This record gives sequence, C-alpha cells and structure tokens, in this order.
Amino acid sequence: MDRATLDKQPEAVALARDFARNFLDRIRPAVDPEDAASVELTVSELVTNVVRHARGTTCSLRLLAQPDGIAVEVADADPRPPRERAPDLTADTGGFGWPIVQQLAKAVTVSTGVGGKTIRAILPR
Repeated sequence: MDRATLDKQPEAVALARDFARNFLDRIRPAVDPEDAASVELTVSELVTNVVRHARGTTCSLRLLAQPDGIAVEVADADPRPPRERAPDLTADTGGFGWPIVQQLAKAVTVSTGVGGKTIRAILPR
C-alpha cells in the first residue's frame, strides 16, 4: 500500500499520475500494461475531480495491490458525492471523468461523512 497527500492544485494531477506509475512499477507480479493505463487514468480523473470540484485544500491518494485488482482511493474534505453530468463537447468544462472511472473499474464505492468523502475504485489486475 502506498499513500500520498496532495495539495489541491492543478499540478497535483501530474504528481498523482507519477505516484501511480511508480507504485505500479514496483509491484509483483507486474500489472498488464493495459490495466496499468486504466489505473493511471482512474487516478488522474479522480484527482482532477478533486482539484476542479471539491472543497478543502488537500486530498489523499491511496493505492493498494490486491491479488485480483488494484484499489485506488481518493479522499477529500468535501462530503458531496460525485455527480454525473452531460459531457461538454464544445468547451473545456469536462463531464467525462466520472463516467470513465465507472466504466474502467470493476467496482466503485463512495463513502461520505462529516469529514468528507472517499471514492474507492477497484480496477482489474
């Protein structure tokens, strides 16, 4: 298991992707390249959602290798769960991240509480 705390700044997304790549490079047996790309994309989308939409100043990223999957957990101080919205094809306002995460993951759970929320996505390995 690896854990990082990231400031809620745009550069956090690149740092999170690097963190995920480093994690995936170290685990054995190695993760299939396609599955590794899915983990990296999921990390990127979840951290992007925090930077764009969540309250608070930081988020945490936790990665855990399981025998049949990779768990990606992103927690932030905002108790509001993610919401799906129509993708914006004409401007740069997004709407693609949450559906991508849900499609790539075998399972997604959202836990909310007074201190914020945690999104946990289990991806194939």
